[in-house]
Amino acid sequence: MSTAFSLAPLFRSSVGFDRFNDLFESALRNEPGSSYPPYNVEKHADDQYRIVIAAAGFQEEDLELQVEKGVLTVSGGKRDANESVTYLHQGIAQRAFKLSFRLADHIEVKAAALSNGLLNIDLLRVVPEEAKPKRIPINGAQQPALQH
Repeated sequence: MSTAFSLAPLFRSSVGFDRFNDLFESALRNEPGSSYPPYNVEKHADDQYRIVIAAAGFQEEDLELQVEKGVLTVSGGKRDANESVTYLHQGIAQRAFKLSFRLADHIEVKAAALSNGLLNIDLLRVVPEEAKPKRIPINGAQQPALQH
């Protein structure tokens, strides 16, 4: 019995999904270490989202946000250890991390703020006018001619 499956039915009813293969592969990929630090993805309205990352022990200068090719990358660098402090127990992790979030089309990062150990990243869907749905009138009286 074969475990292979066909994606042909998906492609029959879709047009222009050039990035579909990339999205499918990234969904199947299991990236180790992506659970640190913990984070939430919140929806506040139809077009407003927020990513909240628990960044305890990090300061603003330790964190970096970058958007490239539809991927938001959040990274935190490890600060130099304080030589004058001896930890009897160190439960607040300050190790370096890198989180990546694939953004849907028309999603923009609007703001980022670090408050009370939480990094809040506000996202907004800004759909351009040409991408919004538009009503197409049906002309029953005349037959449109296709031009080549």
